[in-house]
Amino acid sequence: MKVFVTGHLGYIGVHLVELLKADGHTVTGCDLGLFEGCEWEPFVRPDTELRKDVLEVTAEDLAGHDCVMHLAAISNDPMGDLDPELTLGVNRDGSIRLAKLAKEAGVSRYLFSGSCSVYGKGDKLDLDESDPLNPLTAYARSKIETEAEVSKLADESFCPAYLRNATAYGFSPMLRIDLVVNNLLGSALSYGEIRIHSDGSPWRPLVHCRDIARAFVAFLNAPREVIFNKAINVGGNDENYQVRDVADVVQRLLPDASISYTGEVGADPRDYRVKFDLLNRLLPDFKLQYSVSSGMEELHSKYVEHGFGAADFEGDQFVRLRKLNQRMDLLRSSS
Repeated sequence: MKVFVTGHLGYIGVHLVELLKADGHTVTGCDLGLFEGCEWEPFVRPDTELRKDVLEVTAEDLAGHDCVMHLAAISNDPMGDLDPELTLGVNRDGSIRLAKLAKEAGVSRYLFSGSCSVYGKGDKLDLDESDPLNPLTAYARSKIETEAEVSKLADESFCPAYLRNATAYGFSPMLRIDLVVNNLLGSALSYGEIRIHSDGSPWRPLVHCRDIARAFVAFLNAPREVIFNKAINVGGNDENYQVRDVADVVQRLLPDASISYTGEVGADPRDYRVKFDLLNRLLPDFKLQYSVSSGMEELHSKYVEHGFGAADFEGDQFVRLRKLNQRMDLLRSSS
């Protein structure tokens, strides 16, 4: 099949392109290149590469493709909070526009990269897709509102589906350390101290970034009726952790590192434990390849191989918000 991937130069996108090509698909990648220079290791390139803002994609760009996999977004809560209206404009309005163009161009399947952050702070633990949504950020709100609007486009010729991904972690050639697992491990290596910014009690469902990419491939290969217009949590029931549990896993890997609670962010209102029974029922052959323990071991090995330390932890390369601010500063100084 011919697949159009937005955000193909991102943390998950580089894994996805590799997996799609290994599966025999022809891949078009579309990425603005905001984080060019952030790569950690070489990675597989798509067959065709568009350096283009997703807001400028045309129906002609999409024509001839069998599936759009839409990953491009302002990618986390801190970035989204910089300008909530911009976040909604890119993540919601841009995603809806892309879905409409895909349908117009005759693309039969549209897979949207959503987030379990839509659950925000649940009224109970073990939330599933039928439970009320409680978005606490512009990022989470953008995901919910996209699902609602794109679902109206679903018909016999157009099959959307929404992957509500758990919180990503793990090794990628486009490394990020602004993610809880990667951050705590990076802190331990850099300072011998596992620095937790909250009280450590909030729950998070966690999933390796490569397993998210594998889920996209599974959704591509799934029978249409299995995923048609469904929002599906992507992760594993055994992969829900409190932040302090993640710190314990880090300490088992690096026993000389101490755990400290900095308290700098106060109580974190985002607190949700999620169930993945629907994914297991609809796609029973899809299994996670990583646990937090095995994913952290792999990442630790990569950190050591690359000599990761305090300069990397404090620098701009692996923190998307810092890199974005750096680019904005350069734009201001040249204007």
